Amino acid sequence: MSKPIIFCDFDGTITNTDNIIAIMKRFAPPEWNAIKDDVLSQTISVKEGVGKMFSLLPTSAKEEIIDFILGHAKIRDGFKEFVSFTREHDIPLFIVSGGIDFFVYPLLQEFGPFSGIYCNESNFDGETIEILWPHTCDDQCSNHCGCCKPSILRKLASTNQRTIVIGDSITDLQIAKQADHVFARDFLLEKCKELKLPHTPFESFFECITQLEKELEVQV
Repeated sequence: MSKPIIFCDFDGTITNTDNIIAIMKRFAPPEWNAIKDDVLSQTISVKEGVGKMFSLLPTSAKEEIIDFILGHAKIRDGFKEFVSFTREHDIPLFIVSGGIDFFVYPLLQEFGPFSGIYCNESNFDGETIEILWPHTCDDQCSNHCGCCKPSILRKLASTNQRTIVIGDSITDLQIAKQADHVFARDFLLEKCKELKLPHTPFESFFECITQLEKELEVQV
């Protein structure tokens, strides 16, 4: 088997907290909570919900929002070392995120380059923030994901590659079901246990490095 290919979530995985939720708590009017609850209960899709939440925010607050999130977000321990490890072993590392370009790219800048970054985009030309969706579902997915992680995996991974997914939330569940192995925490960890998906719990990326080292030693 060839070297693995890794698909890593961003919000709540590379960062310690969810950046969209942090932005909404700080800048959005109270009605964002009802939209969030509709997404969590799957009454509306992630794509519809995220779009609606950001439409509550005026584009005039752009710089304030960006300054806030870049100062608020904290990178999870071991991520820098994890990126170095994948480079040293020539393991493809793709970032797949339901986050938005205006905070994903700046927060990742010092750690790149990566094999690729897939996230949603933003338009600040109107009165309120518009979210754009360049990575929507392929013909095998009808979940209206926004940034469709399973579709990205199908597009990038060859049939003989060992696929590894790293994530924490409901937006990582469908891609986790397709993976050969999952590094999971929080909600995704509970679902991996429930569905008996092959997984390793983690809190820092140092644990991911340790497990990958073991796998590479077995291959040798």
